[in-house]
Amino acid sequence: MSDSNVHQSVSNDRSTVDQTNPQPEIEHHRKRSLRVGRRSFLGHAGLFTTTSVVAGMVGSPFAAKQNPASAQSASAQTASAQTAELNSHEQFRLKARQVRVKVADENYQVAIPPHPTNGDEERYANKIGSDSRALPHNERGEVDLQAFQSAVKAYTTGDPNDFEQIILGGTRKQLNPIGSLAVSLTGCNATQLAIPPAPRLDSPERAAEAVELYWNALLRDVSFAEFQDNTSNPLVLAAIEEINQLVDFRGPKLNGRVTPQILFRGSVTYADLADPTGQSAIYVIPPGVLEGPYISQFLLRDIPVGPQVTSPLIQTALPGNDFQVEYEEWLTVQNGNESGKKIQFDSTGRYISTPRDLAEFVHNAGALFGGAAAILGTKPSPGNLVVGGIGAPFNPSNPYVNSKTQAGGASTFGLAYVQGLLPSTTSRAIRVAYWQKFYVHRTLRPEAYGGLVHHNAANRADYPIHSQVLNSQALARSFSKFGTYLLPQAYPEGAPIHPSYPGGAAIIAGAHATLLKALFDENFVIPDPVVPDPNDPTKVIPYTGAPLTVGGELNKLALNYAYGRNAAGIHWRSDAAASLALGEALAISILRDEKATYRENFGGFTFTKFDGTKVTI
Repeated sequence: MSDSNVHQSVSNDRSTVDQTNPQPEIEHHRKRSLRVGRRSFLGHAGLFTTTSVVAGMVGSPFAAKQNPASAQSASAQTASAQTAELNSHEQFRLKARQVRVKVADENYQVAIPPHPTNGDEERYANKIGSDSRALPHNERGEVDLQAFQSAVKAYTTGDPNDFEQIILGGTRKQLNPIGSLAVSLTGCNATQLAIPPAPRLDSPERAAEAVELYWNALLRDVSFAEFQDNTSNPLVLAAIEEINQLVDFRGPKLNGRVTPQILFRGSVTYADLADPTGQSAIYVIPPGVLEGPYISQFLLRDIPVGPQVTSPLIQTALPGNDFQVEYEEWLTVQNGNESGKKIQFDSTGRYISTPRDLAEFVHNAGALFGGAAAILGTKPSPGNLVVGGIGAPFNPSNPYVNSKTQAGGASTFGLAYVQGLLPSTTSRAIRVAYWQKFYVHRTLRPEAYGGLVHHNAANRADYPIHSQVLNSQALARSFSKFGTYLLPQAYPEGAPIHPSYPGGAAIIAGAHATLLKALFDENFVIPDPVVPDPNDPTKVIPYTGAPLTVGGELNKLALNYAYGRNAAGIHWRSDAAASLALGEALAISILRDEKATYRENFGGFTFTKFDGTKVTI
């Protein structure tokens, strides 16, 4: 059956359900249920009669006093009640079907946008612009083309058997590529959500992102407290000076310049839907992300979990834990093997205070948006007898805000409701991101790009790397510190075994932040904000700057999660920026589906998107 026939079938079915009187269908199910009920009763009648005789009930005074007329009236009343009950039950069941068909049909009507790539896979016969980690490589780190084609064949056919034939180079496996072909029952399909193409391998934008990553590696152990406009840190100042000279740098700027205060802060990139080619992009700075401390308040507060508490103190890596700075180690990892190296951890828990801390926090994703939801939705503790939250109001659009008799709960609109949405949205988000990763873009990771830079700088190779990274102070200083032109990684294993663009963590961050902004009052000012003590990161001290709002700090939390992966060296700025917008779009489609299921009088979710526009879903 063709797509158009499938659509026609769904539409006709929907038309039948929506436009005809449901009573005949209900009556059919009612009669069937009554027949089943009578058969069930008659099937038990013999048992009833036998047991009645045994119990002496047939001759009992109660049986003797039965009036035939009153018994007939009672029987009629019972049948009427059964009919009403069955009508009510069938109406609810039919309503469930109607809503599901309606939502499926509306989602199907969302057009598939263009999905252009940067063309690198077709441009380079040796596939140096494409992700190939965990496949076998030669000594220069170039992929075995037969192995690469075995992977492309699997992505092309989607056949589980073809995935089992992918030629690997070591012990590490590709991470769940076929999982993104699962059909999600809520939200838009992955094909219906757009991102712009990733920067080309040879582009100045890609080189600018690489320069930023080399600086990020150099500054991993510098406190965020030194990322201030009055800083005297020479390394921070050198990074600012060079980044401001880069062509096509897409990060945040104030009055056209990067400042220490906004160094390494995040941005969001939308596909320009007005461009029918899909090539154009729109770059934005989400509200609140340049205000106050680099780290969101939701990562600096105790998280109430009923009678328990989750501390914001983390176990972090010691300074100097940098990996893949030796070529053989780098090649081992590219071939899909473990390097044998391990992170050395600090024995003392601390607040997130440096880029390395943030990179380690997002390495295995601690309490993020679930923690934020608990902080938002839990009331402050009187006298601080137990750990409480901030008791943020629900979004003014919540139908229970003005109800005189009811409160939202786990079914709809309460804290437990949004806490249930978050984990279910995670798998939906990963399906969308991984579909783009494996089936559209297949973009190389920063660590692989670092290998090309290394060969050009150390071995006079001629890979198409833009000169602004090869001539950068960041690369020269990195070689001086690490003795290599490879990009230092914060994790021994480097990146997960899937392509770079878009980011998986970032799409989760974008989706989850959107859900929380839809459920809570984003304009609520967070009370008693804090910042890690620059002299003792095991403590926090009061923050005394501009007010910090729920919406701004949720945006910041999303960017902390997304760009923390950049601090580790495993993602590009464009990976995080595009994925945040992608996650937002997915969450909006999920919220639209959720809205269709509600019985409450509800006008829609109203909140502010990452681009600063207010929408009602």
